[in-house]
Formats: sequence, C-alpha cells, structure tokens
Amino acid sequence: MKLFSTIAALGLLALAPSAWAKTCAVTITGNDQMKFDQSAITIAPDCTQVDVTLTHSGKMAATVMGHNWVLTRTADFQPIANAGVRSTLADSYLPKADARVIAHTKVIGGGQSTTVSFATSKLTKGGAYTFFCSFPGHWAMMKGTLSFG
Repeated sequence: MKLFSTIAALGLLALAPSAWAKTCAVTITGNDQMKFDQSAITIAPDCTQVDVTLTHSGKMAATVMGHNWVLTRTADFQPIANAGVRSTLADSYLPKADARVIAHTKVIGGGQSTTVSFATSKLTKGGAYTFFCSFPGHWAMMKGTLSFG
C-alpha cells in the first residue's frame, strides 16, 4: 500500500507543472473607424501564456484600412510606432526582428481575424505595456494598456 501511495504521489508531481500552466485568451476587435473595442487589457497573474485574437469587423482591405495588434513596453511604444512608418505591409509596419516588440499579429483586412500567442515570462508583473495598431497613422487612435499581475 505504501508503494502504491509513493508511486501515485510521484505521478501527481510529474503532472503538476502542466497543471500549473494556464493559457488565457483575449479577443479584441478593430473597425473601419480606426478604433479598438478595448482600451485596457488585464492578464491574470496565474496565466503562463496569452492568446490574443484580433478581429477586423470592418469591410475595407488590409492595404487601405488594415489593423494589427502589437505589444511593447510603454517606453518602447513611440519609437516602435515611428520606426514602423518606414516599414512595409509585408513586415506588418514594424521594424524587422526588433526585440522591443513583445508580440504582434499580422495586418488583416475587414472580415478577417488572426491570433498571436506569447508567454507571460516576457512580461513583468506590474510593468507598463502598450498595445497598438502599427498601420501608418493608426497608432495615435488605436492603442491601449495591458497590465499583468
């Protein structure tokens, strides 16, 4: 009986890390009026991964009124947004391989949706984060805050 209890306890310990892993989902919508439906997102402290789904509820094409979702530290938001103006649609209007970009979706057009996943290990509890659309000219209106923890 003691052997069975020991084996059962070891089995539970082996499964424990996967039991602690928690994926949290967020859905945000952008429209043809250059607005997100949320200006603040809160991620629970027990989340280990975040899946952000962006839906474009408008009708216009990505080349005309495309939207994406980009996450940076608040201190990096303006420099990344400014650098994105010099990038292309194929690069999601972001500087290539910039480590200051924590996560981002591709640019989508009306009627489309896209999802990005990232580990919360990239975030600091209580840190200041800004999400925005990097399509040229959109980031001034399409932005918000993300808090973790």
